[in-house]
Amino acid sequence: MRKCLLSLVLSMLSVYLSAQNNVVDKIVAIVGEEIILKSDIENEFLSEQSQGVISSSSDYRADILEKQLIQKLLVAQAKIDSIVVTEDEVEAEVNNRIQYFTSVLGSKERVESYFNKSLVDIKNDLRAPTREKLIAESMQQHIVDKIRSTPSEIKSYYKKLAKDSLPDIPDKYEIQQIVLKPTVSDAEKERLRDRLRSFRDQILNGEKTFNTLAVLYSEDGASSRGGELGYMSKTEMVPEFAEAAFNLKPGKISKIVETEFGFHIIQLIDRQGEKINVRHIILQPKVTDEEREEALHRLDTIRTYIMDNKMTFEEAAHYFSTDKKTRNNGGLMAAADGDSRIEKAAIGGEMARQVNRMKVGQVSEPFNERTEHGEELKIIKIKAFYPQHKANLEDDWMIFEMMLKRDKQMEKLEKWIKEKQADTYIHLDDDYKNSKFRYEGWIK
Repeated sequence: MRKCLLSLVLSMLSVYLSAQNNVVDKIVAIVGEEIILKSDIENEFLSEQSQGVISSSSDYRADILEKQLIQKLLVAQAKIDSIVVTEDEVEAEVNNRIQYFTSVLGSKERVESYFNKSLVDIKNDLRAPTREKLIAESMQQHIVDKIRSTPSEIKSYYKKLAKDSLPDIPDKYEIQQIVLKPTVSDAEKERLRDRLRSFRDQILNGEKTFNTLAVLYSEDGASSRGGELGYMSKTEMVPEFAEAAFNLKPGKISKIVETEFGFHIIQLIDRQGEKINVRHIILQPKVTDEEREEALHRLDTIRTYIMDNKMTFEEAAHYFSTDKKTRNNGGLMAAADGDSRIEKAAIGGEMARQVNRMKVGQVSEPFNERTEHGEELKIIKIKAFYPQHKANLEDDWMIFEMMLKRDKQMEKLEKWIKEKQADTYIHLDDDYKNSKFRYEGWIK
């Protein structure tokens, strides 16, 4: 699996870098003042071929060319409409790509070694295509941004859909939770602080690098990247972490920071506008059996209050839960997209085992769950269950609202492309004039 992912990443990166090694090249298309090179087509073809992408078209290179023609059309119009992206946005996207490539290849040194280029040169190669891609996306969003649908339009859209084309909606649950994190002893907290002080001293004395210690000892998913978290704004960080991180200068290391997730030391890598890229080492407290049992006993008492109708689940979540994301909305959990209805397939671990044996309205016994943020003890309640069904307007209004919006956006974009083809200078190389395109207006 990792080998396949590595191959995919390398082919993606090659699209941007290998064109410069082509000795023979030529212009195959011009859109306004924007040009498309033969190498652009060939590199994209090789990239998609290596990814196993298969087109139903007999002329796959023409498909690739048309996608690039549309992008150039968007970029050309963006210049007219003064649609721009900031250098901070470009730099953040370039750095995100480098971070992703590094996480797969294992280190920045390996990225440099594979392409025989420094990271500075690789970033320089990535900036132009990244800027163009972001500009095209911004222009496209500008074209379709104001599309809205009325309730009557959504109802009419639903009625026109063939019943056998309606999407299948999987089993979904609404789940409430009350979370307790076991109390951590002062001795355990001091043990972690001592260890982080040792790491900090080793870094400052030049004995070890921050990256090395993060890979060896940091206790979260970023450890494989040397603790690097990528560009984030203040609102994407918990307050204590953000306060320490945003007060750092590049290369400097914070004092020990305690958050709800554990104990950290932080190093600032770079700042881009309102976002910063940092690396950290996090150590999570170890919980003793006695501390765990104490928390489980507290949860059992809370469950008894609920079962005896001394308080509602919502009230108990507000007063007792340590989970900041859910305690103020009755403990109601949310899926990654923010929807309170969570697909059954997305529920894993001990939570899934509890859900599978519960009915709507039931409150679970206390149980232990391991998360990336450490150990959590919780009780849950099944607020509602939505069994698998064909999508319908009553239960799945938002799905049809999004489907209609998507169709409207595509219709408007296609209309815009045809209009711009008519009044934009477009020239195609003779090799492509017999190609079959979706939009006929490319050949004049």
